[in-house]
Amino acid sequence: MTRTIDLVALDMAGTTIDDGGAVYEALRGAVEDGGAAVAQADLQVWMGTDKVEAITNLLRLGGVEPTPERVDAGFARFRERLQEAYASTPPSAIDGVPAALAGLRGRGIKVALTTGFDDAVALPLLAALGWKIGDGADATVDAVVTTSDVAAGRPAPYMIHRAMERTGVRDVRRVLAAGDTAVDVQAANNAGAVSVGVLTGKADPQMLADAGADHVLGGVVDIPTLLDGAAQD
Repeated sequence: MTRTIDLVALDMAGTTIDDGGAVYEALRGAVEDGGAAVAQADLQVWMGTDKVEAITNLLRLGGVEPTPERVDAGFARFRERLQEAYASTPPSAIDGVPAALAGLRGRGIKVALTTGFDDAVALPLLAALGWKIGDGADATVDAVVTTSDVAAGRPAPYMIHRAMERTGVRDVRRVLAAGDTAVDVQAANNAGAVSVGVLTGKADPQMLADAGADHVLGGVVDIPTLLDGAAQD
């Protein structure tokens, strides 16, 4: 890969953070609590989106009318289930990711996190990991963008563009965006960034390729090698 990259925008759960599949199961459980059946394929499709949007669509696909009251209740159940899961099994950084992030920042590349969580879920999660946000040498990432910051979550490109705004990057052609779901890839493509699918989540390589990924990698740890031009798609 010969393109110069100024910003790497990364998804959180399943991409940089190992939550043991807690988000996946919390989303499934919240929708099933609302009386809807959840098909595995549908869960894969909606996994990386804003969770209110995901619950709305999964309820509908599961045969339940997603009234505002049902969606609100489902989102409340999702947050409760996720908090319980994190309390019993705290999430951790995926092996090698902190070093990869530090390596990217050491090369002068900005690093941002984007997520289908809102502030109330994302920021305590990062605090629990001890990850710091800012432009200092002791920071883990330069910026974090959640669904609280944008009009619409993935596959809309807005979180990636907001990450550019916060890190001072102006050329989207110099942005690489990576995630472990199809909508992560779609958001990167919609933004005009280099799109990377990673295999540290639950998606299979073909799903990420079919979503239009420019590259499918084993994980975030492989991004520095890709930027050096030595990785294979």
